[in-house]
Amino acid sequence: MTASSPAQDPLPFWRATLFIIAAGCLLALLSFGIRASFGLFLEPMSSEFGWGREVFAIAIALQNLLWGLAQPVAGAFADRYGSGRVLTIGAVIYAAGLFIMANASTPGLLVLSAGVLVGLGVAGASFAIVLAAFTRLVSEDKRSWALGIGTAAGSAGQFLMVPLGQSFLSAYGWSMALTIFGFIALCMVPCAAALTGRSNKTSQFHQSVGAALSEAFRHPSYNLLVAGFFVCGFHVAFIQVHLPAYITDMGLNAGLAAWALALVGGGNIIGAYTSGVLGGRYSKKYLLSGLYLARAVVITLFITLPISEFSVLAFSLAIGLLWLSTVPLTSGLVAQFFGTQHMAMLFGIVFFSHQIGAFLGVWMGGYFFDVTGSYDLVWWVSVALGIFAAAVHWPIREQSVVRPAASG
Repeated sequence: MTASSPAQDPLPFWRATLFIIAAGCLLALLSFGIRASFGLFLEPMSSEFGWGREVFAIAIALQNLLWGLAQPVAGAFADRYGSGRVLTIGAVIYAAGLFIMANASTPGLLVLSAGVLVGLGVAGASFAIVLAAFTRLVSEDKRSWALGIGTAAGSAGQFLMVPLGQSFLSAYGWSMALTIFGFIALCMVPCAAALTGRSNKTSQFHQSVGAALSEAFRHPSYNLLVAGFFVCGFHVAFIQVHLPAYITDMGLNAGLAAWALALVGGGNIIGAYTSGVLGGRYSKKYLLSGLYLARAVVITLFITLPISEFSVLAFSLAIGLLWLSTVPLTSGLVAQFFGTQHMAMLFGIVFFSHQIGAFLGVWMGGYFFDVTGSYDLVWWVSVALGIFAAAVHWPIREQSVVRPAASG
């Protein structure tokens, strides 16, 4: 009688595993995809209001910084109060930022909307919180698959939403395009309903937050990882925001600029999945060194060879393959060093370093373009940072910390 009751009382469809995964993937796709299209709005907004590019750049730079600051806090609230609530609040703030950005006629309004509100909103509605929800809500036998498909969905957002954003921009202008994106962002709210639930606090090794932080910052390899991930943020934010304007500055079509960002997203799907597979078989630190060195080579070739439609698309695909491929390797090393008890917090600190790099990459792109009329200096800084990151990861020791046996 008892054995037959589960069959008689199935889970409602909105709590079934496949629905949870589908809802989470759609949310990750929209959250990541909408903000990936912001580079398309730099030139039309700056031109209409007579701003230098630094105005738009500082707003997006602030967005990246606030995202990094708020992400660990959003994760802690998700653990305590449930992912669904945090994702819902984040989606509403995100949409509000887009609606205000659509009417931002002053630098202050742009900073408030694209910078503050979208930065806080994307932290609450980020694919990082979606993935954390998957680990709680999806059965263990499907967990690895769910995390893989969730990461791919975030990358697919860039591939799909950037061309869509360019279509809206071409057909309706930048203001209406952002308004439409605001309504699309509200679609994340019903998706969040499927991702309710909070973490169960079960852990074999008990360590206070203070002890975990102290242990991490005394660990040389962790500090090298923090330094290296700064470079990742610098690269991806600078390219994502300024590549479309760079392409049109070089006399090529704005439609090509949109497809270039989309191709970065397409390559990213393949690169992120492949790096996760390779990280389970080979040394993560050497893979990371290789990835950053490859970025330096790809950027050097792009800015030194004659620019054409082919070179833009080839660069976009190549840099896309190297884009988020650093994430599974970097997060995997954090877990390898310290275990999973404080994984979200410790990776959150590494991610904050990423976002400081993102802030500087976006801001420097705008500032030096306004001062020199060119992105050349920032491209060469990107090359130098790629070489620096390749060197920084090389001496990392891929070993777990040794803890006293009797700590329980």
